[in-house]
Amino acid sequence: MENQEQQHKRRVRYKGTHPRSYKEKYKELQPEKYADTIEKVIQKGGTPAGMHISICVQEILDFLQIQPGQIGLDATLGYGGHSSKMLGCLEGKGHLYALDVDPIEIKKTKERLEKMDYKEDILTIKQMNFADVDQLKEEAGGFDFVLADLGVSSMQIDNPERGFTYKFEGPLDLRLNPEKGISAAERLKDISQPELEGMLIENSDEPYAKEISNTIISEIRRGNPITTTTQLQKAVEKALVRIPEKERKEMVKKSCARTFQALRIDVNSEFEVLEAFMEKLPTVLNKGARVAILTFHSGEDRLVKKAFQRFYREGVYSEISKDVIRPSAEECARNSRSRSTKMRWAIKA
Repeated sequence: MENQEQQHKRRVRYKGTHPRSYKEKYKELQPEKYADTIEKVIQKGGTPAGMHISICVQEILDFLQIQPGQIGLDATLGYGGHSSKMLGCLEGKGHLYALDVDPIEIKKTKERLEKMDYKEDILTIKQMNFADVDQLKEEAGGFDFVLADLGVSSMQIDNPERGFTYKFEGPLDLRLNPEKGISAAERLKDISQPELEGMLIENSDEPYAKEISNTIISEIRRGNPITTTTQLQKAVEKALVRIPEKERKEMVKKSCARTFQALRIDVNSEFEVLEAFMEKLPTVLNKGARVAILTFHSGEDRLVKKAFQRFYREGVYSEISKDVIRPSAEECARNSRSRSTKMRWAIKA
């Protein structure tokens, strides 16, 4: 009896509704075991930790009009939600190529899709940047439909080790591929005040760009390097200290989100990558091919809009969206991260 008591080990308890550690949220990280918990989080308009809720799924499928036997491309694989729906439309005929730069998430998504019985006969997953989409031409021969969801996946945002959000303590990294380039912390080491101010304005329309850039540079020059998400958050807080207390909390929250966004765009060269993708995209499209692109902030949307308009004027696209398509009010209520989404589309001549 004593031996039995010694051998018995209680499982780690789920520590309340708001566990401090990301890794303690094991109910959300194992959706197959805790479906009821997942559903409760989603019903409240949240995204469970370690998961990603795909946005505008029906709007995308309605536009792409995928037919069995077609060849398609998911330029931004992420969690694989959009890919799984597009694969379903193929009904086992044709092929889908899927790209992602993230070496951490791509492995998990590949396993997830394999368990759904989407294997190499119908699905090819490549760790590559969609800026190099032209390299697929020889292998794929051309695409009949293309999707690019330009948002950062919730799995990346929710993992403090990736440093994508001010809401969790973690290293200030922000790289989509942590094996390449320099982290946001390293980027801040040598940046000048005018350059940082310009980055905040150009990449996120930050109204307090001057105050925030001055504070960050001042902290670094005083020998206080900004290497964690919390340190960056505190620098933003300090920069906005003169804002009336009533408004300050909300302003700090918004400026933190914009500051992280601006740095993320910079360290991943997101605008340059998107420009390269939009330029090369027509070269890999078959006649009549349909393209849908989801953007999440004004800078991205402007780039996509201008590229579509230019190629439409040149006769490369026979039709482009005149207005953006937005998620329904119901979807925004169910998934708060979908609120800023804009979808644009084009059809190859």
